[in-house]
Amino acid sequence: MQLFYTPDIDPTLSQYFLSEEESKHAVRVLRLNIGDAVTLIDGKGGLYKAEIKDAHPKRTILQINSVTAKFNKRNHYLHIAIAPTKNLDRIEWFLEKATEIGIDEISLIICQRSERKEAKVERLDKIITSAIKQSIKAYHPILNALVNFNQFLKQPFDGQKFIAHCDDGEKAELAQSVVKQNRYLILIGPEGDFSPAEVDAALQNGYKAITLGESRLRTETAALEACFEVNFLNR
Repeated sequence: MQLFYTPDIDPTLSQYFLSEEESKHAVRVLRLNIGDAVTLIDGKGGLYKAEIKDAHPKRTILQINSVTAKFNKRNHYLHIAIAPTKNLDRIEWFLEKATEIGIDEISLIICQRSERKEAKVERLDKIITSAIKQSIKAYHPILNALVNFNQFLKQPFDGQKFIAHCDDGEKAELAQSVVKQNRYLILIGPEGDFSPAEVDAALQNGYKAITLGESRLRTETAALEACFEVNFLNR
């Protein structure tokens, strides 16, 4: 299956023109030609079956044959807010794998113990795009720019809110706390974990403290574990 990400496609039209970049990839790299079938995803739930009508390396024309709305729409919404790791490769790995497993939104947060306080969202977003194409996801996860932890806490969220941390204190198992088919927001801290003040601030803002198991996990591993658990519990 040859799949292209086409966020600007109009589902009411019967033809679509691939961008110059995608046209070049289709014709020069994939060697696609007139009559070949392709699949398009718009990142908003639409999956399109199409056929090449003109294999031009700068402006390939596609005939749209069918449209499926809300393709593989999940029964829940998962938002993970995570402090970027010092080694950006690790957060890139998380974004790729979380997208493949299933996630709706990712926020990057700056915490008191953060070792990385900048990240190129455009580059990270391209990793997500590659992952939705790889895993045939019709929904493109939202990636939000870096924001201060305390500012993030003030943002409204209608659903269950959790903070995963390693300090002592009363914490619930995520698996026992999730209400199925709901909306979830989970905070994952930096390599040095959240500070006690940040944990307190989250609790005061309606977050519930959770544990992700007995092992002390890396930031990106903890985030992926949370992602896997939520999706597993909502099967």
